[in-house]
Amino acid sequence: MKTNGNLTAKAASKRDRAMRAFSAKKYGDLLAETVPGVIADDKEYDRLEEIFNGLIDKGEDMLSQEEGKLFELLANLLEEYETRTLPTLPAVSPAEALRFLIAENNLKQADLEDIFGSQSAVSRAMNGSRRIGVEHAKGLARKFNVSAELFI
Repeated sequence: MKTNGNLTAKAASKRDRAMRAFSAKKYGDLLAETVPGVIADDKEYDRLEEIFNGLIDKGEDMLSQEEGKLFELLANLLEEYETRTLPTLPAVSPAEALRFLIAENNLKQADLEDIFGSQSAVSRAMNGSRRIGVEHAKGLARKFNVSAELFI
C-alpha cells in the first residue's frame, strides 16, 4: 500500500494505531464515560446504540485501540439485548429471501444478471427450482448487505 515510496495517510494511520500500545487507563476512561452494562430496557438500548453509531460514523480505520474495544463490547451488548427481546423470525427459504429482497429494493431480475449470469438463472433461483450456490450467495450478500447464509 505504497504510493511513490510513501505510505498513504490511511496506511500510516493504521500503522500508528497498531504500534501504539493499548492504554488500560484510556479504555477505563471510555468505560467510565459510557457506563456500558447489561441492557435492561429500550431506553438503555437507545443510549448505547447512539454511542455505537457514533463509533461507526467515525470509521473503523479512525478508531483508537481503546475505542475499538469499546465498539466490540457495545456490539455484544446490543446483540445480546436484541436476541433476548426481539421475536424470532420465521425460517424462510433462500428463494423466499431472494424474492423479498428483490421486491423491497424495487429490483428486477435483470438487476441480478451480473451475479447469476442470466435472467433465467435468476428466475430459477427465485422460484426455488435452482439451488443458490456459494458464489451466488456471496454476490447476493454483497448486493443486499446481508449474510450469505441467508441464501444457502
